[in-house]
Amino acid sequence: MHPVIKQLTATGPVVLDGAWGTELQARGLPVGVLPDIWNVDNPQAVWEVARSYVEAGSQIILTNTFGANRFNLKRYGLDDRLEAINRQGVAISKKAANGKAKVFASVGPSGAMLVLGEITNEELENIFGEQTAILAEAGADGIVVETMSDLTEAQLAVRAAKRTGLPVVACMAFQAGKNFDRTIMGVSCAQAAQGLLEAGADVIGANCGRGIESFVDLLRQFRQVTLAPVWLKPNAGMPELVEGRPVYRTLPEEFAAHVPQLVAEGAQFIGGCCGTNPEFVRAICRALGRSAAGCA
Repeated sequence: MHPVIKQLTATGPVVLDGAWGTELQARGLPVGVLPDIWNVDNPQAVWEVARSYVEAGSQIILTNTFGANRFNLKRYGLDDRLEAINRQGVAISKKAANGKAKVFASVGPSGAMLVLGEITNEELENIFGEQTAILAEAGADGIVVETMSDLTEAQLAVRAAKRTGLPVVACMAFQAGKNFDRTIMGVSCAQAAQGLLEAGADVIGANCGRGIESFVDLLRQFRQVTLAPVWLKPNAGMPELVEGRPVYRTLPEEFAAHVPQLVAEGAQFIGGCCGTNPEFVRAICRALGRSAAGCA
């Protein structure tokens, strides 16, 4: 086990942060604008999101760099700002954490489709290698490869991230199939766990996809094939579209009511994804019998 992961999990379950995109939208980020650009265009708003999670009790916060790989940035005409966006993303979260929380840098899907031949494996690994090297140099404490659907892409991202020497978390989004326990590319929990660990992931898990009530089954499926640390960040239920914006109806206490069972079944890292906010983090802390101060 990576020393950082061993240290973090030594005293019990680790409380993560919640959503970033919806929190930035609440601060005025227009729909359709890449959130990552606010690292350079509106750093105060990004700092406010990061700081709110630290104050709520998150022991690990992420960075606003989910979409800041070269392929994705090029679609927005922002690839010339790749280094600044990633470096600023880490700097903002580190400043907000102020030593009270670890900062794990977020790395999302490239936006390229391997299966359609839009990019080669080598090109994709190089793209992730470029981003994760910048994030590591900027001072991140770990890397989180998240919301992946394609196992090959996730493995390439993990291999690239491992070259930094930082602990690497790898999560996939399960939201398809008869039981909603497959990624949209058809990857099962067992396949994901085995493939991600083979690629070198220190922690595996699931994020986004669906609400927390479905994550108990995902966790059990992971546990059937591995005892590796598991990271879970569910959504606040399934969204409803209201005036073009997603609205999540699950309340913090409803969400947190599932936390004790997830811990009992072996989850070491628990936070939230889309629709969650600092109140959800506080509710997780309460479900674990901790105050926000005690969480962090």
